Amino acid sequence: MTEHRTKLTSAEIASLWTAYMNDSMSKCIFGYFLKDVEDEEIRSIIQLAYDIASTHIEKLTHLFQEEQLQLPKGFTSEDVNMNAPRLYTDSFMLDYIGHISRAGLLAYGGFIAMSARKDIREYFIEGLTEVTNLYDTGADVSLSKGLFVRAPSIPYPTEIDFVDSKKYLSGLNPFTNKRPLNAMEISYLFMNIKTNLMGGKLAISFAQTSSRENVQKWMLRGRDITKKHIQIFTKALINNDIQPPISSDIAITDSTTPPFSDKLTLFHMGLLSALGTGNYATAAATSQRSDLVLNYERLSLEIGQYAKDGADIMISNEWLEQPPGTMDKEKLAKNKNQNS
Repeated sequence: MTEHRTKLTSAEIASLWTAYMNDSMSKCIFGYFLKDVEDEEIRSIIQLAYDIASTHIEKLTHLFQEEQLQLPKGFTSEDVNMNAPRLYTDSFMLDYIGHISRAGLLAYGGFIAMSARKDIREYFIEGLTEVTNLYDTGADVSLSKGLFVRAPSIPYPTEIDFVDSKKYLSGLNPFTNKRPLNAMEISYLFMNIKTNLMGGKLAISFAQTSSRENVQKWMLRGRDITKKHIQIFTKALINNDIQPPISSDIAITDSTTPPFSDKLTLFHMGLLSALGTGNYATAAATSQRSDLVLNYERLSLEIGQYAKDGADIMISNEWLEQPPGTMDKEKLAKNKNQNS
């Protein structure tokens, strides 16, 4: 008796396709990092990240073949120049691992929640375990080297309190004092400053190594957007006498030789834009001060337009790989009528 194999759902196909694209990109980046990293403890973290991405690509390739699904092109050795000079410092590489592993924690949680088939859930659960270990190990090294930027501290609560006025939600009136930020609002402001710092540094590095003027301009525009957003979030913290996160300015060398293809860098910035929009949506839903909510909503629109313009550049160069989808039934019907 032949065992029935349930076909993958659209959500499972989307999750696997996305995972393959992200892992193939990560393998290129981590491979380049390994070439230059000097600190042995940081090297071990990057090696772990590289091994995870490589193993995932092998497993996903096998799964796509088993399901007779078209394997994405993704990113290959053609998208990384291993002969390019050093572009990033060791501390930047470690910070990048922390940033990308945090994104992986969110992604794998979502993939698990969208998957029905047992083997697919098991694959993503294993991936979540691996990326959790990567983040945990990287955090230990970062803490031991004094590089881990902690969230601000607040006094421990000593009693239970309830909101006793609708004024707690206000924040837009310039003639009234805004209430102090609560712990959730501080946390998301802090996190979004950190993610924008990383995005801005990557945008600068991609701009200075690209030979295409339109890519350079788009990357520098991304850098300017991160600066603007950091200033807005920083002001909210400073107005509450809270120290915003401080980042080193020595994370990028002056090399202008591109280590990555423009196709990869545009995809990467598009991915960061999508993650940023998700972060802002979560922050807006969690924040209870109306001025913060409004800021997140309007800044999300700016990121969305930026991402679209980047996608337009990719499309014009035939770099944007199309995710799996259904057939256009109306188009099929018209073609059938024309051929009959």
